[in-house]
Amino acid sequence: MHALSFHAGPHALAHIRQHGLRARDIAVVPAAAGGPKGLIFQSLDQWLFGDWFAQAPRERALIGASIGAWRMAAACRADPVAAFARLGELYCGQRYTAKPSPKEIDSVCRKLLHELVGGHEAQVTAHPHHRLHVIAARGRGSLAAPAHRRAEATGFAAAALLNLASRASLARMAERVIVSDARGAPAWMAPGFDSFTTHFATLDSSNLADALLASGTLPMLMQPVRNIAGAPPGAYWDGGLVDYHLALPYSNLAPGDIVLYPHFSEHIVPGWLDKAMPWRRMARGPQCGWLDNVLLVAPTPHFLSTLPRGKLLDRKDFSYYGLDHDARIRNWQQAIGQGQRLRDEFAAFVARPDLSRIRAF
Repeated sequence: MHALSFHAGPHALAHIRQHGLRARDIAVVPAAAGGPKGLIFQSLDQWLFGDWFAQAPRERALIGASIGAWRMAAACRADPVAAFARLGELYCGQRYTAKPSPKEIDSVCRKLLHELVGGHEAQVTAHPHHRLHVIAARGRGSLAAPAHRRAEATGFAAAALLNLASRASLARMAERVIVSDARGAPAWMAPGFDSFTTHFATLDSSNLADALLASGTLPMLMQPVRNIAGAPPGAYWDGGLVDYHLALPYSNLAPGDIVLYPHFSEHIVPGWLDKAMPWRRMARGPQCGWLDNVLLVAPTPHFLSTLPRGKLLDRKDFSYYGLDHDARIRNWQQAIGQGQRLRDEFAAFVARPDLSRIRAF
């Protein structure tokens, strides 16, 4: 039974059929929001950035939201293998009281990010080949500067109702801010590609930690990040609010450039509020053509069934295990270890691509 499933757009499939799957052709690596789910790729991330890509250096855009942005920041460390291992240790090692306040969660996450990138900001923001782009959501309307928790709750309730009407309506309450590599924002994401206002800000050593924290700031559970140096002023929340699984215009890339998307799901859900709306999945919508040059690899249901509790790690585990932090950490580390199967299977596919395993989106 396979651990990985493969999905590809027609251009990506044709390219792999002609040339194989080559590191030099990978121009973009997206990394989705989703909390601890992203940790399942630790071994695969280590192999990609510590081995495969290192053998074929080129300019690559690494774009992420929430845990995805944290993973891509680890990829930009001078020793990505050690950085991904450290990210796993830090994320698993989070400990909270029975009912943590937003201030407590903020404090734990700030400490985590300090341990991950503190003192290494220049490595992350000026990597010789990688270009890091961190996505955060900036509030608009009643979410532009909520004065207290009740105002914030009212604002997010309004956002949910607007999003239910249409994804485009959510743009009245939130906009996309991409804190991007100083050497240039990704041209393939020129503003106007969808209904959301998109701002680009310059990523540097002074705002890296705040950008990463904002990208992973959970509404109602954490305090919004109030302003990011160099970015439009305002209140910032998790980038997944707008770009949960990064439904972005990848087809605007140059011909021959491939997007490699290690994803914990076979489906790309545009925004966090779209999770319960299967008709909003990217492959079923008007933007399905954006996936033409994308190769997505995801854990199979069989692989997931072998993990502790028969599923990916997720934030609900904090409630399930409660104050038994040791049990949660032990099971999370076990799941991360089993992710080595994903690495090994992908490496074998690179060595000898089996096109019969690739399905259309």
